[in-house]
Amino acid sequence: MAQEATQSWISSYKGMSSDNIKGLILALSSSSFIGASFIIKKKGLKKAGASGVRAGVGGYSYLYEPLWWTGMITMIVGEVANFAAYAFAPAILVTPLGALSIIISAVLAHIILREKLHIFGILGCVLCVVGSTTIVLHAPQEQEIESVAQVWDLATEPAFLLYMALVLAAVFILVVHVIPQYGQTHIMVYIGVCSLVGSLSVMSVKALGIALKLTFSGMNQLMYPQTWTFAVVVITCVITQMNYLNKALDTFNTAIVSPIYYVMFTSLTILASVIMFKDWDRQNPTQIVTEMCGFVTILSGTFLLHKTKDMADGPLTSRLSKHSEMDGLDPEGIPLRCPEALRSP
Repeated sequence: MAQEATQSWISSYKGMSSDNIKGLILALSSSSFIGASFIIKKKGLKKAGASGVRAGVGGYSYLYEPLWWTGMITMIVGEVANFAAYAFAPAILVTPLGALSIIISAVLAHIILREKLHIFGILGCVLCVVGSTTIVLHAPQEQEIESVAQVWDLATEPAFLLYMALVLAAVFILVVHVIPQYGQTHIMVYIGVCSLVGSLSVMSVKALGIALKLTFSGMNQLMYPQTWTFAVVVITCVITQMNYLNKALDTFNTAIVSPIYYVMFTSLTILASVIMFKDWDRQNPTQIVTEMCGFVTILSGTFLLHKTKDMADGPLTSRLSKHSEMDGLDPEGIPLRCPEALRSP
């Protein structure tokens, strides 16, 4: 009986494709680099603030600090690895793993920056690891794609066109009618725009990554206009995300913005991937439910980490304004893999 269970366990891993493994390694590497980069940048900000005008009060002395630039380079390497991960593995595997950068940042902050990690914060880290492991073990196979034209066909199917139309309509309504009235008072407005646009940007990043992967393997995809169309969409979406995410971070508490954005961004990205790449068509109901349980576990760990961050900093932390948090000597928000990681401190 035990031997049969072992054989069944081993057979479950034979289904994990080499592309999924490559995507997994790249995603884990990305989380490591991005999580570490925030600690390195924080050290650079402290060092620069000790000898010049701090970033939180409008200073730019950190631009002359090699340690801060080391952090920026580390972050760029992480983002490149994340970009490459989407070329090999489905978004439903890569995107949730961004939560692992939270763990790395929290642990390094505890060790290097002496920022206390509450016992419930440790529990949050454990939940993120458990949820991520669950998703990795039950992730769908990456769809075999032979050209960027095939990706374009997936993007122009009625179901995804409907999703894209709904997203663009929602973004238009939020930007034109809702933000002028409620942008400064309702946190979901700015985050809603970032998350909706973000789901489209990840699909375009994945398409562009696939095109580059095929090109490097000897099948040139740069001659196709679809490749450049996806590139334009990526640039447009990322700029839009950065704009409204920075507005949210400047208006509201980072400890609130980060987990809410992570939940909305990841949820909509998974939904878009399911519609466009039909990830769930290659899975049975048990695998799908297990993945969702893993995702909910990651969300629980993420919220717990951010909540206990306030507990560790003191009871007044949650009432501090965003402007005081942006001070170069105060703890930065826990990093999440998304365009937030591209903004300068």
